[in-house]
Amino acid sequence: MHESTSFTNTNETTMKRKGPSNMAERIALIRAGESRRPEDERICYDPYAIRFINPEILEFAARNPEKYKAEIEQLEQLFPGLANSAVARARYFDDVVKASTDDGLEQLVILGAGYDTRAYRIEELKNVNVFEVDHPDTQRVKVEKIKEIFGSLPGHVTYVPLDLEFDKLGQHLAESGYNSSEKTLFVMEGLVMYLQPGTMDEILSFVVNNSGKGSAVIFDYGVFRSADAGEAAPEAGKNIRDFTKKRRKPLKFILRDGEVETFLSERGFSRILNMTSEAYKKAYFYGKNEGRVVSSLISFAYALVR
Repeated sequence: MHESTSFTNTNETTMKRKGPSNMAERIALIRAGESRRPEDERICYDPYAIRFINPEILEFAARNPEKYKAEIEQLEQLFPGLANSAVARARYFDDVVKASTDDGLEQLVILGAGYDTRAYRIEELKNVNVFEVDHPDTQRVKVEKIKEIFGSLPGHVTYVPLDLEFDKLGQHLAESGYNSSEKTLFVMEGLVMYLQPGTMDEILSFVVNNSGKGSAVIFDYGVFRSADAGEAAPEAGKNIRDFTKKRRKPLKFILRDGEVETFLSERGFSRILNMTSEAYKKAYFYGKNEGRVVSSLISFAYALVR
């Protein structure tokens, strides 16, 4: 294992989580909202996201549109640009997945899959073996929803129920048919910030030592200018820490500004691409979307196994 001052640990005891992820539902709600925008304005499109949202929430929004809008605006004040960064993340990860399939991708491993719908809405993935890895309680809900939407489970998707903090990723993947010699993309969307530093190291070590030539990893991460989360944007940083902690999903892993390249290089990766908030703002938010604010606290990283 490598040591890194880039890690910040909350020092809170890691306990086994029970019940499906509320955060996964919130992210699906953001994608659903973006998908309802006109085609020439939306950043990402996910026609299935709305199916993973509690009907009571949808009913409340339909009956009380002004009140619902006010609640959304209040969240935006607490976390400026966070929702826009989430839709930019969905779009960027989609673009990387599609480009990877064009470049001969054989396997896709989605860690902390939540209510990710890429395996069902990206046509090119129909010829790729997809492994969705997630907490058993969340995955149970996901599987039932997929059955409701499509009538059955797709043959190219394998569901791997496990708790990344407690269970052995390699063992469970191997038992599920994962091939360590094939070209694989590992996706971690909205995940790494909630992992213990040691768990993140174990995952990256597995990727480097158990994937074929040309394999890669993509993830988003919280970025701050010091090990003290919040210095880059004090109020927004504090709000995020407080919000996640209250919901028993405290931030456990962050990187200091400018250190992701060193962090990944030390762990066996090369051709590292760091997509900062400035970069994805420029890439996706122009024209009618030029005025939309993104969060400076969220960046994306893509890297190839060396």
